[in-house]
Amino acid sequence: MLSTESKQQIDREVAKYPADQKQSAVMSALRIAQVQYGWLSKEVMNSVAEYLGMPAIAVYEVATFYEMYNLKPMGRHKLTVCTNLPCALSGSTEFCDRLKEKLGIGFGEVTADGAIGLKEGQCFGACGDAPVLLVDNHTMHSFMDEEKLDTLLKELKS
Repeated sequence: MLSTESKQQIDREVAKYPADQKQSAVMSALRIAQVQYGWLSKEVMNSVAEYLGMPAIAVYEVATFYEMYNLKPMGRHKLTVCTNLPCALSGSTEFCDRLKEKLGIGFGEVTADGAIGLKEGQCFGACGDAPVLLVDNHTMHSFMDEEKLDTLLKELKS
């Protein structure tokens, strides 16, 4: 189920740990699998568990604990907005309201065209840059405002 390329990437992550600690690469392996599939189905998580030689339940525990993993399809692009207290005090609550209105969805939902999914996040370590938006778990956008949001949404939908 994991592609050859994904397995090679996982192998590079596994090599960072002692030989008998292969399971220590589980978070990286889940990230790699999620990039391949866009989300982590039970079958994908089972494949990661098998590849790392660990119980599937241990993989499920990691995937369900950390919010960066998608346990259902979240669209071609996933937007995660920090709603932690420092960001909320710096405008993320109002930003979230505008974002939800523009997309026509709430947290945990995907736009009708399947382009964008929306998640609520907790602390990206950039409290002074609020509102903060993370795109596809990889690209952080700081000091978000209406103009930046419109530009970003246009880029993501094209």
